[in-house]
Amino acid sequence: MIKIEAIVRPDRINIIIDALDAVGCRGFNILNVNGRGQQQGVEVFTGRGATTATRMSLPKALISIVVKDGDKDKIIEAILGSAKSSENGAIGDGKIFVSDVSEVIRVRTGERNESAL
Repeated sequence: MIKIEAIVRPDRINIIIDALDAVGCRGFNILNVNGRGQQQGVEVFTGRGATTATRMSLPKALISIVVKDGDKDKIIEAILGSAKSSENGAIGDGKIFVSDVSEVIRVRTGERNESAL
């Protein structure tokens, strides 16, 4: 089993959800988070024609998905195809992290691993 975590622009969430639905991914969690990566903040208009660069964290969304190994590539491709803010993408579009999951347990029934997904 694989855990896929994607940090993306919050305004892309509905598009990403539609792409995940299209490839058959129904179960996921979405969290609103703040952070920064290469983007290192934004330029902010302060009035009277002046701008200032701030090195603050930015609002992002974290999508967390646990899937069977065989579904990994189609989920990643769905996120990649829908998370970009333009055809070529831009700094701040996000990152995808992939890691192994050793065990999953459904609380309600006690089912384990793939049957618990």
